[in-house]
Amino acid sequence: MQTDKITILRIREGDKKEFESLFRSSYTSLVRYAKIMIKDQDMSEDIVQDLFVKLWQEREKISVESSLNGYLFRATHNKCLHYLEHKKVMNKYAEKISYSCPPEDPFEILNYAELQSKIAGTLEKLSEQCGKIFCMNRFEGMKYCEIAEKLSISVKTVEANMGKALKEFRKEFTQL
Repeated sequence: MQTDKITILRIREGDKKEFESLFRSSYTSLVRYAKIMIKDQDMSEDIVQDLFVKLWQEREKISVESSLNGYLFRATHNKCLHYLEHKKVMNKYAEKISYSCPPEDPFEILNYAELQSKIAGTLEKLSEQCGKIFCMNRFEGMKYCEIAEKLSISVKTVEANMGKALKEFRKEFTQL
């Protein structure tokens, strides 16, 4: 417990060697834990790497009540839950897109499948919150103020995320 406090203090002060030591000692077990939850090795690695990037970026705000190890596992757990929720939403909308009036002409079917794939791929590129906001607006027909209220964020945040999403869609679809 005392060593955890020293480690946290050093990281807060910007000690890169201490941070690297924590990363090296925790990375493998955190990835294994994430993989148990989400069943995807690459995504598990991404989740843990993102966790450490965020930890370093917000190191001055670190607040660990129990053990540092417990903190890291809980943060990994939460990130995995967010990923699974995001994946569930993406699958739901991919299904919704695939069932909405499919064409009958073979050429149109091919174009339709390509379009669905492009939409799903673009949604995957967006951050979890950005994708969720886009889907709530475009697929569920919710207004910005409704989305802001439901997600407990400001309307400006919704507007900014929609702007990012639309920019990404424009970029992807101008390449068609």
